[in-house]
Amino acid sequence: MDKFIIEFDKALRTVFAPATSVRPHPDAHLDEADLSPEEKRHAAALMRVNHCGEVCAQALYQGQALTARDPEARRALEQAAQEETEHLAWTERRLAELGSHKSVLNPLWYAGSLAMGVAAGVVGDRWNLGFLAETERQVGSHLAGHLRTLPVQDAKSRAIVEQMHADELSHADRAVELGAAELPAPVPMLMRQVSKVMTLAAYRF
Repeated sequence: MDKFIIEFDKALRTVFAPATSVRPHPDAHLDEADLSPEEKRHAAALMRVNHCGEVCAQALYQGQALTARDPEARRALEQAAQEETEHLAWTERRLAELGSHKSVLNPLWYAGSLAMGVAAGVVGDRWNLGFLAETERQVGSHLAGHLRTLPVQDAKSRAIVEQMHADELSHADRAVELGAAELPAPVPMLMRQVSKVMTLAAYRF
């Protein structure tokens, strides 16, 4: 019962409570750019997608850590989750600065990602780490795409996305070091399709 309460509290905090960051916000030293209404709307929509992705990552790693058998794998997942919490804080504050809001679908994506994380852990630690590595690679690619489409003068948003990108690739490398298995081709393909649906929904809502 205690374990259930702790995990349920994590879920509530991730979806509804303001996140905090131990590290300084990457954009703290930068001035706000003079963005047009359309540029501000687009930047906010991209940051909402990124925030939603971090909510999903929290749920995914929570589920994976719950079912991980190897202590080293569990620690890697928990470390990744901690940095994803910081990403939540960075994107949440940036959304507020841009005058926008978090995705209203976050509770739905959290629940689905938690189930996927539990399932990944059940099949074994090498596959669990493989799922972590593939997730981070896809997120890294997704963030690189955002860097290409964010307004050039929006240095604050770009600084946040650049640091997130570096962190995600570091998580993928760590998973590989710990013995991540290469996932069968259909699995990454399915992951990309699910990600596209989430991205389109979060961009608008």
